[in-house]
Amino acid sequence: MKKLMIVIALAGVAALLTSTASAQSCALCYTQAASSGARMIQALKSGILILIAPPTLGSIGVIVVMYRKRNQVRGTDSGDDNGEDW
Repeated sequence: MKKLMIVIALAGVAALLTSTASAQSCALCYTQAASSGARMIQALKSGILILIAPPTLGSIGVIVVMYRKRNQVRGTDSGDDNGEDW
């Protein structure tokens, strides 16, 4: 199971690293980066990383919580025995 998690994590990292090549096709980003200097290009790259970090960390957090809670079973407090385990 740990090997599968490592493979999935490496695939995610590879997808993030390769997606930067296709992300440069935005016309506005391209014209802004082309008309600016090296400092602006570096700021644009940093801004993209800053904007991508919170959703990525949030998704990872949700996955970790779901992974840890996967085997917990909720006890039924109601007295009805209708066969449903909701």
